[in-house]
Amino acid sequence: MKLDRRHFVRMGAATAMGGLLALAAQEKRVAGIKLGTSFTPAPKENDFEMLRYSGVEAVSIWTTIENNNLEWMLATRKKLEANHVEVYNIGILDLHCDPTIVLGLDGVDNKIAQYKAYLGNLSRAGIHYTTYAHMANIKIQKVPGYYQTSIQTARGGAPTREFDLAVARTLPFSHGKEYHADHIWGTFTKFIRAVMPAAEKNKVRIGLHPDDPPVDTLGGVARVFRNIEGYDRAFQIADSENFGACLCVGTWAEGGKMMGLSPVEAVHYFGKKKKLFKVHFRNVTSPLPKFREAFLDDGYVDMYGVMRALKQENFTGIIIPDHVPGGGYPAANLVYTIGYMKALRDRANREVA
Repeated sequence: MKLDRRHFVRMGAATAMGGLLALAAQEKRVAGIKLGTSFTPAPKENDFEMLRYSGVEAVSIWTTIENNNLEWMLATRKKLEANHVEVYNIGILDLHCDPTIVLGLDGVDNKIAQYKAYLGNLSRAGIHYTTYAHMANIKIQKVPGYYQTSIQTARGGAPTREFDLAVARTLPFSHGKEYHADHIWGTFTKFIRAVMPAAEKNKVRIGLHPDDPPVDTLGGVARVFRNIEGYDRAFQIADSENFGACLCVGTWAEGGKMMGLSPVEAVHYFGKKKKLFKVHFRNVTSPLPKFREAFLDDGYVDMYGVMRALKQENFTGIIIPDHVPGGGYPAANLVYTIGYMKALRDRANREVA
C-alpha cells in the first residue's frame, strides 16, 4: 500500500492524540487509590517487570541510615519514575520503631536530629510522606517473641505469623524493666513536637502506624496507639495537618472491638478528618487474644468493604500488601495479593460514584 505525506501526517496526529489520551487516562487512574507494594531494600532491575505486569503505581521503600541522604533518595526516585512508578515513601529503618526514641534512651536527641535531617532529604528528593511507628520491641523477631509467638500455616500450608496473648504474657521484659504508659506518652510527645515543625517546613506528612499487636503492654513496654482514643490524643499532641494515620487494616482487625471502631468505620473516621495518609491492606483469622495473618480472601474482615469505604472517602494515597503469608516478593503469594487488591480497587471504582 502506498502511503502519501498526508497519510503520515494523519497517522502522526492520531498517534499523538492516542498518547495524550493514554497519558490522561494514566493521570486519572493515579489520581484515585494508588495500587502499591513495598520493598526492603529498594527494587532492582528485575523487579520492574513485576511492577509493570501487576499494575503497581507506587511503592514504599525501606532502607537504612546510610541512605539518609538526598543523592540516594533522588536517584532512587528517578529510577522508579523512569519505569512509571511513583515513590510514595522512603523510610529509614533505624528511625522507625526505634527503642532509643520510644523509650527515651541515651542518644535520643541525636536520633531526633537525624529524623529532622531525614524529613529535609525526603522533601528535596520530591517525596512528601513517611510512616512512623512508636513501638520499642517489634524488631525482636525471636520465636516465641514479642511480635509473633509462633509461626503457623495459612491456606495451602503457607507459613504465617501467629500471635497468642497468653503466650506473650509469659515472656520476659524486652528491655530489662517496665515502661509504663505515661512514660511512652512522654517520649512520643517529645519526639513529635520536635519533628513536626520540620515536617511542616518541608511539606512532609507523617502517618502514625498503630501498635501491632494492639495490646496494652508487650514485653513490659506499654503500647498507647492501640485504639481510636490513642490516635485522637496523638492528633491533639501533634496539632498539625501534616500528622495523620497510616491505617494498618490488619492491626485494626487484630484489635477487634477494643479498637473502638471497625476497619471500615476507621476509614470513614480518618477520611473525614483528612487524616488518612496511607493504608496497609491485610486480613487476619480473628481478633485478639489469638490470631494468624491470612490471605486477603481468607480472614474475617470484609476487605471489599474496606476498599469501598476508601473510595467513598476519595482516598488518593497508597494501599500496599502487608505481611503476606509465605513471605514477600518475588513469591507468587505477593503477586496474588496485589492482583486481588487491584480487583477490589477496580470494582470499587466502578461501583462507587
